[in-house]
Amino acid sequence: MTAHRTFVRRAAFAATAGAAALVLAACGSDKPAGGHDMGAKESAEATSPQADDHAKAEGRNDADGHNSADISFAKEMIQHHRQAVEMAKLAEGRAASKDVKSLASRIEGAQDPEIEDMSGWLTAWGEKVPADMSGMGHDMSSSMPGMMSAGDMDELKKASGVDFDKKFLAMMVKHHEGAVAMGGTEKSGGKYGPATRLAADVVTAQTAEIEQMNKMLGKS
Repeated sequence: MTAHRTFVRRAAFAATAGAAALVLAACGSDKPAGGHDMGAKESAEATSPQADDHAKAEGRNDADGHNSADISFAKEMIQHHRQAVEMAKLAEGRAASKDVKSLASRIEGAQDPEIEDMSGWLTAWGEKVPADMSGMGHDMSSSMPGMMSAGDMDELKKASGVDFDKKFLAMMVKHHEGAVAMGGTEKSGGKYGPATRLAADVVTAQTAEIEQMNKMLGKS
C-alpha cells in the first residue's frame, strides 16, 4: 500500500507540474493562435517595398513635404507657361514657316499638361491657383524672368508671315531663357520631388529649344 500511495502522489505531482508549465507558456507569449506576431507584421508592412512603392506612386517626397520654393515655382511657372501657350496659339494663323508652326504646336502640347499638374499640386497644398490673365492685356513682365510685356504681345498679335516668325522666335528665346532660370532656382531650392523633376525637364527641354530657335534665326 505504501508503494502504491507513493506512485499515485508522484503521478499527481507530474500532472500538476505539466499543467502549470502549459499555463506559463501561454501567458508568456503575445502571439495569437496560429503563431503570428501582429506587431511584427505591422512593422514589416510599414517598411515594406510595397509601402515605399505606394508612396512613390502618389508623388510623395519626404513625407509628401513641400516648401515655399515649390509653391513659388508652381504659381509663377503656371503664369509663365500660360503666356508661352498664348504665344504658341498665335502661330497657327500667323506664322509662315512650317517649322515655326511645328515648334509652336510642340510648346503648347508640352506646357498645357504641365499647367494642369502644377495647378493640382497647389490645390492639394491648400494654395490658390493663379487666375488666368493671358489674353487680357495685363502686363506681368516685371514679376518673372523672360515674360513679354503687354506691348510685346500686342506687337506679336499684329504681325504675320515672315515678320511674325522672326518676332515669335526672338520673343520665345527670351521667354525660354526665363523659364530655364526659374527651373534652376527650383532645382536648387525646392523640396517636392515632382516639382524638382518638372523643373529639371523644363531646363533640359527648353535649353534644346533655345538652341533650335537660334539656328532658325541664323544666330548659330
